[in-house]
Amino acid sequence: MVCIVSSLNDTLTKYVGSRLSGAEVAFFRFFFSTIVLLPFMMAKGKGAFVTHYPKAQCIRAILLVLAMTTWSYGVASLPLTLATTISFTIPFFILPLAKIFLKEHVGWQRWAATLFGFLGIMISIHPSGAGFNPMAFALIISAFMFALLDVVNKKLLTDDESLLCMLFYSGLGSAVLGFIPAVLTWQTPTFQELLFLLILGGGGSLMLFCILKAYAATEVSALQPLRYAEFVLTSFFGLVIFQEWPAISTLFGAAIIIPATLYITAYETRQQRKKWNREELELKKTAA
Repeated sequence: MVCIVSSLNDTLTKYVGSRLSGAEVAFFRFFFSTIVLLPFMMAKGKGAFVTHYPKAQCIRAILLVLAMTTWSYGVASLPLTLATTISFTIPFFILPLAKIFLKEHVGWQRWAATLFGFLGIMISIHPSGAGFNPMAFALIISAFMFALLDVVNKKLLTDDESLLCMLFYSGLGSAVLGFIPAVLTWQTPTFQELLFLLILGGGGSLMLFCILKAYAATEVSALQPLRYAEFVLTSFFGLVIFQEWPAISTLFGAAIIIPATLYITAYETRQQRKKWNREELELKKTAA
């Protein structure tokens, strides 16, 4: 479900972004996401609007605006398959950020896989090629911002903040912050574009909801291979709708990036299991 919604969202972003600016697309995406969530918040009552972490929500909104705006510009300018491939690289950026901000221990295996993944990025964007598009760096910046957002979520937010509250204030804050850039690049959307932007907003919230539900049901490592079906879907949409054939450099880059991210996910899952086993053993010793 997540792969389908994500692929459709990227396809719609590219379609509406062919005329509207990335800033405007990002604004409407967050605006409609907030509108879609508002009835659910009201149904929960006043308590649903209470956030325990207003500063963290503001930081998340800033990062989301930067991430989604650069993503919208990049997707509109580049083939869908390249955008999808670069989106797989978010774990590579999380590693150094977690080392710096979360003081996490990072083994040489993860460093090696990360460096291998960055090599895949360079092959994918092919910066020395004649057809290189500098907007590829917008996608890379977006991946970095999403990675930073993941680190902020882990450091600043805890389990006592509801998912619905996080989604609502993320959308609201991002819409407020993104309003001025959208106005500065304003093109009045057509009715069809507004409909697509509404789907984008609802799809973004649905995608995150499904991801968190899936993570609650099973391990991340078991879900990661399914995510790469998105590459197949975006290749299909890119070919059918935009007549885009995946570039050879993109395919070679994906062939490096995908195994590297799979290895990092599997490695982190094994380490987490070991940690849980150690904690369980300590509890048993304490109980005895």
